[in-house]
Amino acid sequence: MEFFRQFESNINPVDLQELLTLERLPDLCASIDSLLEYHGESGQIYCLWGSFKVNREPIRHGVRFSLPGCPNALAWSITTEQALITIHCTINRTDHEPAFIESIDQFVDDWQAGLQQLLDGNN
Repeated sequence: MEFFRQFESNINPVDLQELLTLERLPDLCASIDSLLEYHGESGQIYCLWGSFKVNREPIRHGVRFSLPGCPNALAWSITTEQALITIHCTINRTDHEPAFIESIDQFVDDWQAGLQQLLDGNN
């Protein structure tokens, strides 16, 4: 399944990559309660689904995060191009329980709200 959010922003890709660090995850997304530990581009977060290993990977125009131990292979990317930020979240199933789908929608909404609040504050 795929989940998308988009909103306008003039942040450039380099600044977006610098903003999207493991250390800042709890500040950027209300669904991520805490960063329990990190080493380089990997760490451990506590989020609305529990504790998970998280990986960060710079990609073209943004960053991809993944939860490699997640039973649903949850991953999300945040990219910017042509003054538009795209949040794209995926799981490895085409269907799931409604409550879980709602929780992913909330997760993506929380990312959008956190990023918009931070970026609007920087303008």
